[in-house]
Amino acid sequence: MRSLERHRDVGAYALGVLDEAEAFRFEDHLMECPQCAAQVTEFGPTARQMMLYRRATPRTVHPFAGPGPRLLDRLLGEVAARHRAARRRVMFALAASVVVAVAGPALMMMAGGGGSGDEAAVRVTATDEKSGVWAQVTTEDTAWGSDLELKVKDGAGPRSCRLVVVGRDGTEQTVTSWTVPEHDARPNTMHGGAAMHSDEIARYEVRTADGEHLVTLQPS
Repeated sequence: MRSLERHRDVGAYALGVLDEAEAFRFEDHLMECPQCAAQVTEFGPTARQMMLYRRATPRTVHPFAGPGPRLLDRLLGEVAARHRAARRRVMFALAASVVVAVAGPALMMMAGGGGSGDEAAVRVTATDEKSGVWAQVTTEDTAWGSDLELKVKDGAGPRSCRLVVVGRDGTEQTVTSWTVPEHDARPNTMHGGAAMHSDEIARYEVRTADGEHLVTLQPS
């Protein structure tokens, strides 16, 4: 398949509608395309919402119904819109920082009695002696499940990896994926989400795209 068509497969891959052979070939493409790897990560919240919708879908809906090309195009457009919105938020944040710099002392006095909100976050760190991979997961509960931030150091690239959340009931969810650059052990940060709350999560596992275990993070 041509390179341009590989780029177009990013939405289908993130939503899990590619067949096994096409998914395998696309994961090879991910190892060489940071742009597609970033888009797969951006699709995480959308794919998660579709998974929740699937669970709530009545049994009268055909079980093999899947998203069509128009839906995938709309989702790609949604990711682009989110990128534009993120750039606008950066500009607003810069403007707000100027206000804080001017009114800093007064704001500190007003905020003296408030909390940081970090108490709600759960953080776990681990290093695997065999693979040498270091990872840190920070989880914060939301109404629909939990937001996750992953920081990982892996000097054995290039390879495609993913973060899998394993529930206490044994269910698994892939919450984000990324491509490790070649021989680059600098920390990478990814964001994702799971349809489980932190007290429903038994452990977090970093795996390669073909299932090789790299590191397990076990909440206390």
